[in-house]
Amino acid sequence: MTTMATAARSKPAVAPNVAAVSPDATGAEVRRHELADFLRSRRERITPEQVGLVRGRRRRTPGLRREEVAQLSAVGVTWYTWLEQARDIQVSPQVLDALARALLLDRSERTHLFSLAGAVDPAPGTECPSITPALRTMLRQLEPIPACVQNSRYDVLAHNRTYGRMLCDMDAVAPEDRNIMLLAYLNEEWRTSVIDIAEVARLMTAKFRAAMAEHLAEPAWKELLRRLETESPEFREIWARHEVVGPGGRSKVFRNAHVGVLRLETSDLWLGPAAGPRLVTYAPRDEETRERLERLQALVLAED
Repeated sequence: MTTMATAARSKPAVAPNVAAVSPDATGAEVRRHELADFLRSRRERITPEQVGLVRGRRRRTPGLRREEVAQLSAVGVTWYTWLEQARDIQVSPQVLDALARALLLDRSERTHLFSLAGAVDPAPGTECPSITPALRTMLRQLEPIPACVQNSRYDVLAHNRTYGRMLCDMDAVAPEDRNIMLLAYLNEEWRTSVIDIAEVARLMTAKFRAAMAEHLAEPAWKELLRRLETESPEFREIWARHEVVGPGGRSKVFRNAHVGVLRLETSDLWLGPAAGPRLVTYAPRDEETRERLERLQALVLAED
């Protein structure tokens, strides 16, 4: 007769179904389970051949194995397994970036991955999902009024042609450098075009500090701050003052290299939550500026 202890020892151990969602699950738990399911579904759709691996004869797993994803993304197998089991672990944006590449995620899937993980995409060249063809058409239709789309970190995500020649040749600026803070402190053409650059830089830094309060731990913000402090003594001095200014439209005066002084009034049109992207327009404050913007547009059209 088999004792109860013997029966317990002989019974196969069954791993708990850690991926099951409890009816009383918190929002964070639900997000972890969604992330686990999403990773599993993306892993199972990829064939070994797509990522340069040999299929082998005894493969039963649909798509890639967990250890193969871990190998391709340079993370631990146990750690990745915990992710697919919806364990409560911390995941860095850098690891999410590696997983997105290993799983061949497209732009929408990559955005979804970072959203489920509650992280900010650190890739500086990632295009903002809000920049739709319709929005690009609207930017073009606003010409000769200069206009661009910026996020809360002051990255220039899109712009029309007159904006692209208003302060500097924006098309000649590397995509990762198309940030208003970087331009204000590190781009001499941009700085030369801004009348009273010292005061403008001070106000922009105060606005940047106020905006960063909600993003202090995010890698993209920290990297931008690190670069500014490393490359600009002027920024370091102003940043140390701890001045803050809220968002809002302001009067601007620029000296364009092609058409002369431009007196403009800026307006922000938010395209989503306050932390998201916004459309920034530069309307002429007088007839002379209007005429000069039309001349600038004509110059751009002639170049095209």
